[in-house]
Amino acid sequence: MSARIRLRSLPEPVGRHRRPAGFAVIVASTLLFALPAQPVAAAVTAIQISEASGGPQWISSEGERPAQLLIGLLQSSNLDGLDPQRFNTDKLKRAVAAAENGGFAAADKANALLDAALVSYVTALRNAPTGDWIINDRGAVPAPPTAEELLADAARAPSLETWLRAMPFMHPEYAELRRALAQADTVGNRQSADLIRINLQRVRLLPAGGRYVMVNTAAQKLYMYEDGKVVDEMKVVVGKAHQPTPMMAATIKFTALNPYWQIPSDLAAERVAPHVVKQGLSYLADNGYVVLSDWGERAQPVDPSMIDWQAVADGKILVRLRQDPGPHNAMGRMKFMFPNPQGIYLHDTPNKELLNEDARLFSGGCVRLEDAPRLAQWIYGRPLEWRGAAVEQPVELPKPLPVYLIYQTAVASGDQVTFYQDIYGKDRSLLAGSNASQVAVR
Repeated sequence: MSARIRLRSLPEPVGRHRRPAGFAVIVASTLLFALPAQPVAAAVTAIQISEASGGPQWISSEGERPAQLLIGLLQSSNLDGLDPQRFNTDKLKRAVAAAENGGFAAADKANALLDAALVSYVTALRNAPTGDWIINDRGAVPAPPTAEELLADAARAPSLETWLRAMPFMHPEYAELRRALAQADTVGNRQSADLIRINLQRVRLLPAGGRYVMVNTAAQKLYMYEDGKVVDEMKVVVGKAHQPTPMMAATIKFTALNPYWQIPSDLAAERVAPHVVKQGLSYLADNGYVVLSDWGERAQPVDPSMIDWQAVADGKILVRLRQDPGPHNAMGRMKFMFPNPQGIYLHDTPNKELLNEDARLFSGGCVRLEDAPRLAQWIYGRPLEWRGAAVEQPVELPKPLPVYLIYQTAVASGDQVTFYQDIYGKDRSLLAGSNASQVAVR
């Protein structure tokens, strides 16, 4: 059955007042798995999981449809950025054919080979290429499920076919993006296929389930996940085009209430020094800024009148500035800390008006939150309350929480894929001068 793709053009955002969404692809009546015809030759080691051991039944009295579906998935694994030849599907086909008339022994052999193939495939998928991900905590990178866990989950499924089509061993959105990629390839929609392929590789790293925070910088949205489902979301402000928020996998370890803001030198030059030049030294005191002698832990306050602020604004002199807790602090009342060399974190903001913009690209790389107390309530299961306004108060998180800052410009939902503007030019960089159909294959 042929499928149709309908493109709906949306305005491309430019500047502050345009939406970051690009266009949407509507995918109808598509197959999840394409079936390439080329032969494959890699060996698959059999895992002896028979019907008696409670493994999934690829070959049973009800037929071989699940087995054929798995073989089709393996043959089309080039969509996943994998080499289909590693799965030796010719051997799997022969085993399935032999099981049709070979009795229980042949069926058990075919089941065991298919079990092994599934484990090999899922392990390869979950050993995701990092690409442009920055991994600041290896604990945030999901490990492949064990063979026992994976096969037991498949065996428990009411329908093995439905389970396989949903690909529950991957992030919930993965199968939908994969289906859209297969459809775009089938109808020859090269532009959509290239962008979906890039984003499919990015999504590979995300968890299949569990509890975590995900920020999509392309959409400027934060999502709270539990058991593979979004339970809450909010708008965020992300980095400017020349100060992009990086793709990052980390773990939130604590929250700082009444935070200090240790201002990077480039932001001191860009955001603070010009105001001092125009308004005088009173600007520093009015906004809680303190000049410190150095970047050490024992740094001492320095008389700001001794600083050439024009030279700071011009980038000729570097100064250490700290903003003390208070109503003007750029971090607001709390920041969620996942220590990393890039100095990136999620934080509150006093500039709530920026969250009403359609394109929210105003930060120096950190993520400003629409409702930090609501995120804290979800993370800790209770409100976080601060005492006083002069002392930073760390609140440890008993179990670190994974956080993923992803640059996802193609987002799937059901049979629709929404493409967001390539605000940081990452997609253009990947596609430029390359064979686009292979650019994301690792």
